Amino acid sequence: FNDIVDRDFDAQVARTRSRPIPSGQVSLNKARAFLIAQALIAFVILMQFNWFAVGLGIASLATVVIYPFMKRFTYWPQFFLGLAFNWGALLGWAAVLGRLDTAAIVLYAGGIAWTLAYDTIYAHQDKEDDVLIGVKSTALKFGAATHKWLAGFFALALVLIDAAGWMAGAGLMFHIGIAGAALHAVWQLSRLDIDDPDRCLMLFRSNRTFGLIVFAGAAADSIIKTAL
Repeated sequence: FNDIVDRDFDAQVARTRSRPIPSGQVSLNKARAFLIAQALIAFVILMQFNWFAVGLGIASLATVVIYPFMKRFTYWPQFFLGLAFNWGALLGWAAVLGRLDTAAIVLYAGGIAWTLAYDTIYAHQDKEDDVLIGVKSTALKFGAATHKWLAGFFALALVLIDAAGWMAGAGLMFHIGIAGAALHAVWQLSRLDIDDPDRCLMLFRSNRTFGLIVFAGAAADSIIKTAL
């Protein structure tokens, strides 16, 4: 949906003009058909859950629809991306327990803070083109102060994710995982050059490792508890 909505903008940005829709590799009608097919498959999967989770899953469509338009109106589109990207923190909890607890909401907030960090790094790749075509982003908002903002977002993400784990009864291994992710965040900040697009892309992609470290801590903690 985002690629469909942003196709005209993507065609004007050097890094994105080769994407399937703006490059003409995929027609708009085919893209729409693919979107509908994905939505139907997702709906079939969603219907396997409890009714509370089903309703929550349908509600997520609002965040998906809103996000692509935000870069036209606000310098904080990354916040709205976070709302959409991290919905799984809520839906996963609801699918298992049939309700939402504070831990899930805190985890969701932590995910939003993390998204603000890594997607600001990502946005620095396109800031020159964004200025020319009138698109807004946190990269343009923060400018030379980006490092300070990112330090704050990473710190907030780690505190909230760790707090969510504590609320859910996580043990020592989970907290060790958070500590490892904190070291990774420090490494990212030490390597960041907001005027080097290749470096920004590399660091953005490295957040897969950040997430895997958090996951590894959670998985190890669960395995240990099960064994005991």
